[in-house]
Amino acid sequence: MATIDVTEQSFTETLESSEIVFVDFWAAWCGPCRMFAPTYGAAAERHPDITFAKVDTEAEQALAAAANITSIPTLMAFKGKTLVFSQPGAFNAIGLEQVIQAVRNPDLDKRGADVAQQPA
Repeated sequence: MATIDVTEQSFTETLESSEIVFVDFWAAWCGPCRMFAPTYGAAAERHPDITFAKVDTEAEQALAAAANITSIPTLMAFKGKTLVFSQPGAFNAIGLEQVIQAVRNPDLDKRGADVAQQPA
């Protein structure tokens, strides 16, 4: 599956359409973003059950601001519409695969439930 471009209008719908959604915040002028793009695209092909979205921070400045993007590229991962990972920087293929497997990990669901049950 190829990556999809996401806008402020389609962001919520994208999160609701898949159990796991990765979002790459990028810009055309960003060298590390351009270097990361083929790695991200290859991961999308290897994992067709995951949605791999891209947000052009220049075109979608309000969305980038709402996501508190201060550095690009920034990779975010959502599981069940909940943000479970966010980190700036370009990943190599091995690093990205490790993040994907960590997000797939069912223990992540349990840890999230444990945290939610702790008193404030």
